[in-house]
Amino acid sequence: MNDKSTLNIEVFSDYIWPWCYLCTVSIDKLKAEKDVAITWRHYPLHPTIPKEGLKIKDRANRSANANREAYSEHLENQFRLQGLKFVRRDIISNSRMAQELAAWANSQEIDSKIHVKLFEAYFGEKKNLGDVPTLLEIAKSAGLDPQLAKQALENRAFADEVNRDWEFARENGITGVPTFHAKDLFLYGSQPFEVLERFYNNLKNKDWAKKFWAYLRQHVLPLQ
Repeated sequence: MNDKSTLNIEVFSDYIWPWCYLCTVSIDKLKAEKDVAITWRHYPLHPTIPKEGLKIKDRANRSANANREAYSEHLENQFRLQGLKFVRRDIISNSRMAQELAAWANSQEIDSKIHVKLFEAYFGEKKNLGDVPTLLEIAKSAGLDPQLAKQALENRAFADEVNRDWEFARENGITGVPTFHAKDLFLYGSQPFEVLERFYNNLKNKDWAKKFWAYLRQHVLPLQ
């Protein structure tokens, strides 16, 4: 149980979105330097993708293909700067069962590394997060009991919990990830440590909202 002085920050994310993985570097630094607890919550980025995945097809428009190539190179550079492995993939996974696995993992008494393991498997090893046997392997690598994980997934034991996250996101106007949430304040996008640190510091103060938005207007919003 967290101490009353510990600030709880929720992070809405999806394991198939690269910027959610990239922001884990800033989050880990925040956890190391501040009295903060992170709760991962789930968001449906592409919920209609079939469980076998969806192949990324080349577009007929050369300009569109060139833009996608430039974006991929930009991602590779960002991952390299953060010290994370990134392997280009041609199939997008359905992440629903991965989210249910993570929700189950959060209920276990051990401090598993399931969130980072799911990101690593998807972006570093090109694993299909819609495949249950693959998810069980990931659970085992995170120090979790694969048999218990299998039971949770087969019984859809944490489907309702993931549904509640999706519904909360919809009701509160969350349309992208990562999104940080604490004390009725939302911070959108993959943020550098300095912005997360300011978010934390002002949340700890009684006039956190006024100070934080003043900071965003002066330093962050003009850059967008």
